[in-house]
Amino acid sequence: MQAAPAAPAPGPSLRVWLLAARPRTLTAAVAPVVVGSALAHRLGAFRAGPALAALASSIFIQIGTNLANDYSDFKRGADTETRVGPRRVTQSGLVAPATVKRAALLCFGAAALIGGWLAAVAGWPILVIGTASIAAGWLYTGGPWPLGYHGLGDLFVFVFFGLVATVGTVYVQTLRVPPEAFLAAVPVGCFAAAILVVNNLRDRVTDALAGKRTLAVKLGATATRAEYLLFAIIAFATIPFLPGKPLALLALPLLWPPLKRVFTQDGAALNPALGETARLQLGAAALMAAGLLL
Repeated sequence: MQAAPAAPAPGPSLRVWLLAARPRTLTAAVAPVVVGSALAHRLGAFRAGPALAALASSIFIQIGTNLANDYSDFKRGADTETRVGPRRVTQSGLVAPATVKRAALLCFGAAALIGGWLAAVAGWPILVIGTASIAAGWLYTGGPWPLGYHGLGDLFVFVFFGLVATVGTVYVQTLRVPPEAFLAAVPVGCFAAAILVVNNLRDRVTDALAGKRTLAVKLGATATRAEYLLFAIIAFATIPFLPGKPLALLALPLLWPPLKRVFTQDGAALNPALGETARLQLGAAALMAAGLLL
């Protein structure tokens, strides 16, 4: 009697995919849309449909970038058993590399589909913005010359999760680019870049061994800690110049826990500072939005 065929192995669980998506980093996708939509409302041009589409597209690009980073860092040997950061699904064997790569491309594809609708609503500039954002998300750690491996990761995050995402959110609703949009984008981008600074400060030793020349590897620990403080100073110094009320200054107490940790801890002890900096970004963004609405 012939044996029954074996049941197919179950795929990765929802918990594993949530781990791969890195929920703590998603504030970098949400904050620019919250702030940009509040500014659009202040300008009398808030549109719920484009705002929600911009949010969904931003989240898909962020998750796609995280998955591409998970895949590419493993393939390049940057993620090994010596890693001190949160668990990576490819390196730990929880998800096959090819599956992670397909998931990243699916997320980028979903962002592209939403971007196509936004382009129909707001015109061809959205195609340029969307294409550049998706390409940068893959090329951050993938491709022949990965940005993150050459010290450009901090600039990438500031530009795409600060300037591009915030200004783009304003544009899809107002169909113009007011100067205030760039001003509002500065603190958003600074807080997003600060999250990456914590990540790279923590990983600088293992990154250097793997040939990943992040800015933290190039600058060293002391200068990288100063970079974190500089991003915070620029962010809070910009807030009083925004239209509306400078309510985001009320988020200053949220800076102290991660700042203290960044200047006194190293290695795995920096992991909590990632979540603390993400909370700082989200809190400041919510207060910026409230200030713009008043």
